[in-house]
Amino acid sequence: MGEIRKRRVVVTGLGAVTPIGNTVGEFWSAVREGKCGIGEITRFDTSEYKVKLAAEIKDFTAKEHMDAKAARRMELFSQYAVAAAKEAMEDAGLDMAKEDPFRVGVIVGSGIGSIQVVEKEYKKILDKGPGRVAPLTVPLMISNMAAGNVSIQFGLKGKSINVVTACASGTHCIGEAYRTIQFGDADIMVAGGAESCITPVGVSGFAALTALSKSTDPDRCSIPFDKERDGFVMGEGAGIVVLEELEHAKKRGAKILAEVVGYGATSDAYHITSPAEDGEGAARAMKNAVDEAEVSLEDVTYINAHGTSTHHNDLFETRAIKKLFGEHAYKMKVNSTKSMIGHLLGAAGAVEFIACVKEMENNFVHVTAGYQMSDEECDLDYVTGSGVEMEIPYALTNSLGFGGHNASLLIKKYED
Repeated sequence: MGEIRKRRVVVTGLGAVTPIGNTVGEFWSAVREGKCGIGEITRFDTSEYKVKLAAEIKDFTAKEHMDAKAARRMELFSQYAVAAAKEAMEDAGLDMAKEDPFRVGVIVGSGIGSIQVVEKEYKKILDKGPGRVAPLTVPLMISNMAAGNVSIQFGLKGKSINVVTACASGTHCIGEAYRTIQFGDADIMVAGGAESCITPVGVSGFAALTALSKSTDPDRCSIPFDKERDGFVMGEGAGIVVLEELEHAKKRGAKILAEVVGYGATSDAYHITSPAEDGEGAARAMKNAVDEAEVSLEDVTYINAHGTSTHHNDLFETRAIKKLFGEHAYKMKVNSTKSMIGHLLGAAGAVEFIACVKEMENNFVHVTAGYQMSDEECDLDYVTGSGVEMEIPYALTNSLGFGGHNASLLIKKYED
């Protein structure tokens, strides 16, 4: 990066709404237990659908997290983002009255935005004509509204953008927020992803791609790296983190949870849905993240994999890890949080980043839940049983999105 002096960036707050818990505390205790949040789809009648299961958010009431009027002007993905942002900002002990609001920004992504609004309003056009479409259709639907609503609700007036890279959105958002602080454009960034598209179009669209599992057993449907895997399970929710310039965090006495030390982003330039077969793009993203931190590959002992439970992803991601780490790959722990919460699409990387921070804090690598049958080609240590107690000096987390988007973040246990 030439001669530019980069500022250190730390994590000071976490917030999450997930299928296994609507706060970080609930999420983490469920992760520790290897609890599965997958069940039958309740949002619509699936009798004519091949796919029956998803990882839905349970018992979420928007007005417990925000003003009821504001909530009515938001779709679920935005509500999840605001709820998670509120938790993250409270966790960080952020008092906006003491901050310059133009130095606090937002990068929150959503892969899809609201399909629900499109479905509902299109039905109105067909049934009653175009004059009946709701005036807020567009602002409810567009994917940048997660970032927009977080900014509005908390008075954050710095850079506010939305990175949309399908399943890599959450990781890219945190990576770009990290860069924003590194290069002095902000002191604090509220970053992550939010998604909610367990809808007829969402489910049937992914099912038509043959990307979704057709299993009807909640414990054997999202089974990353397992020989019997047959597709991912749709999840929903949000993960939001507060990133902060180190000196700024110290000055206000913030509790520092971890440090972000590397970010790699590449493209496969290969295919609209399949990752590159040799894993070269993903391997390079991981390499760039590790190189930026100026540590050796052997220093990295744990990877939170993209691990979607599709045949292609898990095979090609395993190849990517072996391509970069060589023999060391066999000594590493590799797990997938999606085994418990399904695939949160644009929110996945952000929730998995939070899992990494909690694992570091607790010296514990969580299990890849549901894993039973080993696959000859996926032959790394995917953390079976009930998880592993170990020190985690560095955690690498990967996200790979449709379109060939690869993103990796390297997180370090914070030391002064």
